Amino acid sequence: MSPEETLKAWKPLGQGTLNGRIRSEILRVMQENGLSPGDRLPSERELAATLKVSRPSVREAVRSLQAEGRLVVKHGQGVFVAEASAQRAFRESMAQLDASLSELFAMREVLEVPAARWAAQRQDTAGLAAVKQAFIDLDTAVHEQPRDYVKLQHLDATFHLRIVQATGNRLLEQTQGVLNDLLMTGLQTTLDIEGRLEKSRLEHHAILTALLEGDSTAAARAAQTHVRNVRKAANRRLAEAAARLDAP
Repeated sequence: MSPEETLKAWKPLGQGTLNGRIRSEILRVMQENGLSPGDRLPSERELAATLKVSRPSVREAVRSLQAEGRLVVKHGQGVFVAEASAQRAFRESMAQLDASLSELFAMREVLEVPAARWAAQRQDTAGLAAVKQAFIDLDTAVHEQPRDYVKLQHLDATFHLRIVQATGNRLLEQTQGVLNDLLMTGLQTTLDIEGRLEKSRLEHHAILTALLEGDSTAAARAAQTHVRNVRKAANRRLAEAAARLDAP
């Protein structure tokens, strides 16, 4: 969700003990709108105008939330949702493991297949709308020229993260976020393999359709098919790279 979109969610605070009230409003919007680590908040000026408070008051509340590890302030870029301490610890421990590609994709299947099933069963309206929007964003980027495969990789990861968020399980969401980062860090996207982008689009569409129809069995099956096809593409890419290295 963009900072511009989140502006609609904020409510004026009026007068009173502002620091606590601003902090509570920021945390409320973060929770109710499903903001994830790395999502950017509206600017200090925009928040002050929307909440009808002074910019120094907003700045003070942001600083207190930064001290608590809830927000991250990046000078010249803005204010972002911080990674939860438990998620950060998990990421650090995972980064220390020398996980194989096989292990990472096995973990992805373990997470994403039941997540698709649960999201289809739960039928959270806002969550499924976010999944649909993520698909639209990805599909739009597919048709841009020239194609930006780094952007496509991030949008692809966002689509899968939105599915997990639609389950309502925050621990599952944190784990999926860590797994996405590990895969994006250690593996070049497979979307630039000839024919893979269109196949991926069809697989994503099958998952989305099953989710919106509430067909949990089809959603799980489509998610499993997708993960296994991505795994095959990744293995093929690694095999080709190894063959080039071995060539005289």
